[in-house]
Amino acid sequence: MSEQPPYQELSRSIKGKTALITGAASGMGRATAHLFAREGANVAVTDLKQENVDKVVNEIKAAGIDHVKGWALDVSDGAAIKRVVDEAAAHFGGMDILVNNAGFAIPGQVGEESYEDSWGPSINVMLTSHQRAIRAALPYMRKNGWGRIVNIASTEGLGATPGNSPYVAAKHGVIGLTRGLAVDLGREGITVNCICPGPIITGITAGISNEHKEIYAKRRVPLRRYGIPEEVANMTLSLVLPAASFLNGVHIPVDGGLTIKNA
Repeated sequence: MSEQPPYQELSRSIKGKTALITGAASGMGRATAHLFAREGANVAVTDLKQENVDKVVNEIKAAGIDHVKGWALDVSDGAAIKRVVDEAAAHFGGMDILVNNAGFAIPGQVGEESYEDSWGPSINVMLTSHQRAIRAALPYMRKNGWGRIVNIASTEGLGATPGNSPYVAAKHGVIGLTRGLAVDLGREGITVNCICPGPIITGITAGISNEHKEIYAKRRVPLRRYGIPEEVANMTLSLVLPAASFLNGVHIPVDGGLTIKNA
């Protein structure tokens, strides 16, 4: 019997790594920014409005954490994405982690003339912006020979809800992009993975009454509740750890069991 190799200790710390998070002024993005900063990462907080970004930055700094800075970023603007990624990398001295989280939900009925008004922004903000941010961050990750990319999709990327096809198409595309780039970039030490949140208490679901949330959760979710943003943030953290070095090209539902429940 051959001797087994010695046990290898793999790092579970992102201290000193630099992470840029889109859509970080609220919901899952905000929770991720707080968590990463508390774990010791340099955090670039980005979102559409500077005032909302500043609020999150100040929340984090109030906890005694200084390694955080905010940028206003409209992810529908490709030039703005590159500018902000470059500025954040210059400020913190590199870029190691990218979390593509920005998104919204606009219903779209395919038979209506307004469908294009939902389709274009949905694809641009929730799919095209992802590849643009990745391409902007790539030179810094390649310089390090190391990188972690996490794309936030949805359980709508694994199924579909009526009247929501632009969002569904964008989120299916995020999973496809994740898989394609995982194959392309894995050889460079850069992993690309995807999270598919289910029903989470965020701004997108704020318009649903608590009563209807409870009815839906009891009917569809084995855990019988909506999730909270921090539960998604902690899975995101797991995917960006140095120890997650052999996890690549996966999509992980964070949905309380919704996608595996048959009835």
